[in-house]
Amino acid sequence: MTTTERRDAAVGRVREAEELVARLRGGFAGVGIVLPSLRIDPLSYAGDGPVALVDLGRCNLDTALRLSQVLEGQGAGHGG
Repeated sequence: MTTTERRDAAVGRVREAEELVARLRGGFAGVGIVLPSLRIDPLSYAGDGPVALVDLGRCNLDTALRLSQVLEGQGAGHGG
């Protein structure tokens, strides 16, 4: 794989990750959850084989509790 091909592949992965972060942000907002640190980890796509990891970040206890409740509702088939 050439340098240009690797760069293009990395750009594609970053774009996919940016779109996913936007979808996650919208989905969380739809159930009343805001994760202020939600982002792409910039170091994850800085190497030869970039992976573009999504960093869900840190949140306060109230947000963690709300997230837990939503996930438990989804798991129980309640639809959140």
